[in-house]
Amino acid sequence: MITTKIDLENLTKEDLVLMLNAKGEDLLEIMNLANSKREDNYVTYSKNVFIPLTEICRNDCGYCAFKKDPKDPKAILLKTKEEVLATLKEAEKYGCKEALFTMGEDADTEEAVVDKLKEFGYNNMTEYIYDICKMTVEKTELLPHTNAGNFSYESMKKLKEYNVSMGMMLESSSKRLMETIAHKKSPGKNPEIRLETIENAGRLKIPYTTGLLIGIGETKEEVADSLLAIKEIHDKYDHIQEVIIQNFTISPGIEMENYPEPSLLDMVRTVATAQLLFKGVSVQVPPNLNYDTSQIFLICGTDDWGGVSPLSEDYVNPSSPWPTLDHLEKLTNDAGLELKERLAIYEKYINEEYLENSKLLEKVKKLQDKINN
Repeated sequence: MITTKIDLENLTKEDLVLMLNAKGEDLLEIMNLANSKREDNYVTYSKNVFIPLTEICRNDCGYCAFKKDPKDPKAILLKTKEEVLATLKEAEKYGCKEALFTMGEDADTEEAVVDKLKEFGYNNMTEYIYDICKMTVEKTELLPHTNAGNFSYESMKKLKEYNVSMGMMLESSSKRLMETIAHKKSPGKNPEIRLETIENAGRLKIPYTTGLLIGIGETKEEVADSLLAIKEIHDKYDHIQEVIIQNFTISPGIEMENYPEPSLLDMVRTVATAQLLFKGVSVQVPPNLNYDTSQIFLICGTDDWGGVSPLSEDYVNPSSPWPTLDHLEKLTNDAGLELKERLAIYEKYINEEYLENSKLLEKVKKLQDKINN
């Protein structure tokens, strides 16, 4: 059995690779081991509204279905504050508590976006995002979570004031993928830059979400390296609240449209391995990308469904609609577990150390009490 070959308390790269290649009884064993780490009977989710502030991006990933050409008349160059506020107010009616702001990375390297920023009175995207998040905190019941790729230390420090958490997928720590169809036209996917961003979030004490994208050409060894790279930073700063294991899915028109998606067992191996590696960190799998198979990950110990919106679509994966909360509850209960709402910031981080803005901290505490009661 696989437990005779690995040290679960001090997992090495070799151990991870062994688990990532597990089959038969060994695979069932690591699934059971991962599930045995479950601390309670709950599976959490965050009720959010997904707002793409711009669809312009300097990267051109082979698997991307989000990025738009600035010349496309249907492209979102930059949403106005009025547009954003109207969506946030609509989200309040659905009981949403998280405002997930996403956008293309370094959109202000495009002249069309720069012109819009100037028109709105901003010098760069950081100023604009800051103002959007400030408005969200002051004029709505929602809590901002910004997921917009790499930021400088100074930009993240500024955005921390009005964000309860932030995030960016590492996707992979493999430099080799920078030479493949996945990332060869995406300078922002340089793993050194992305790992620096994740580390800066730790230095700034920003509760953070990151994770891997499985099926874009990586090897099992590279998956192991990527998981260990995240763990090394988290062990140093203790700021990563979620690790997402996301599967590559085909969308019509993407450059990788004819590439194979990862198998269900590849996902199961990766999720179980991540669950065994990380302590005190939620491991999640997007339920809309695994609509018919998501329950299997509960058996691998996952305890969170991630953000789910009753209002907006998943603009990054437009061909994969969100499951309804009723459907998620049925899936969860069928596995012998209970569905429980959470905020965009995990409860362990609701303190002055991670939320220095006293007004934001007070708002978060009130919402947490509302959820708990």
